[in-house]
Amino acid sequence: MTITTRFTGDFRAYPDAGDPGFGVYLHWPFCAAKCPYCDFNSHVRHKPVDQNRFVDAFRQEIAYTAGMTGPKTVTSIFIGGGTPSLMDPSTVGAILDTVARNWHVPDGIEITLEANPSSVEATRFRGYRDAGVNRVSMGVQALNDADLKVLGRLHDVEDALKAIRLARETFPRLSFDLIYARPNQTVAAWEAELKQAIGYAVDHLSLYQLTIEEGTPFYALHKAGKLIVPDGDLSAELYEATQAITGEAGMPAYEVSNHARPGAESRHNLTYWRYGDYAGIGAGAHGRLTLNGTRIATATERMPERWLEMVEARGAAHVEIEELEPEEQADELLLMGLRLTEGIEVSRWQALSGRPFDSARERDLIANGFLERLGNDRIRCTPAGMLILDAVVADLAI
Repeated sequence: MTITTRFTGDFRAYPDAGDPGFGVYLHWPFCAAKCPYCDFNSHVRHKPVDQNRFVDAFRQEIAYTAGMTGPKTVTSIFIGGGTPSLMDPSTVGAILDTVARNWHVPDGIEITLEANPSSVEATRFRGYRDAGVNRVSMGVQALNDADLKVLGRLHDVEDALKAIRLARETFPRLSFDLIYARPNQTVAAWEAELKQAIGYAVDHLSLYQLTIEEGTPFYALHKAGKLIVPDGDLSAELYEATQAITGEAGMPAYEVSNHARPGAESRHNLTYWRYGDYAGIGAGAHGRLTLNGTRIATATERMPERWLEMVEARGAAHVEIEELEPEEQADELLLMGLRLTEGIEVSRWQALSGRPFDSARERDLIANGFLERLGNDRIRCTPAGMLILDAVVADLAI
């Protein structure tokens, strides 16, 4: 038995109506290879993963978490990783069935699965669709074979385009990721690649600047001077070109790195950015839950085998269940909400923090063109403010 997902084709824009929803995040932590830029909780195993054992553990942790939350209506499900497209479709179906047995899952909600565009994994798309997935998010990362090799990807451009075509035939909704500000990348080369990508996109693109994360192979190469990435000025030019091209194509940014046609925004990610509740299930998953009026942060054991053992022993593998103080919640709201072009409600931030914004700091950010007011109760970053988002958040949070 699988979840019935009757996609209506009516994914209208999701204005902020004050109810961010309740999302369920399911983490599959395994990859075929570790990309040299990646600091996500992903692991390579050279022996087959016991998927039946992991399904049983997912069942236990989902049931445990549902016992914490009580009855809930799920507004979106996201299966992330790692590489979830390494799972058998039957594994995906069993996990989705378990979500539906523990919470209310209405027909037609957004159910996303992350996938890598190798030809072997792409053949599974029909099975994922039958299991209930109605949106796929693909890690294409580049439309240039040389750069794909530098990024450590296992597919080439031909594989990616085949997978995109198959996904468009199989799923009602499709998103794919590209990384820019790559070593030696010029603005002209990125503009040409992005225009090509838009030609293949259905309704959503995630466009990330390459960041050098500590602990990754790219970090060591960069520190040794063997990996040169665009400097701040060139990165800003690349960002501005991204905004111009996607805007002209009818896929403007609704979040600092995410672009969509109106109505095709990721419902699940909006729950994060609007600071809603979400359950985090699986090795290394994080969650935010409101229990009896108290907001808590949850995190599970990162190592997959250790997570498995902990779940089998006690029903869940939480290594963190922390009550968030009002000031911490207010800071998280700023950090998440100002990523969105819609910004945040000032009154919600003030209710969480228990104080108004520092009016002098706010006026200074507005005067310098980094922040703007929308009516009396909403602020957002300007395009210039998005370029220094962390600094704007830090200024307002003090």
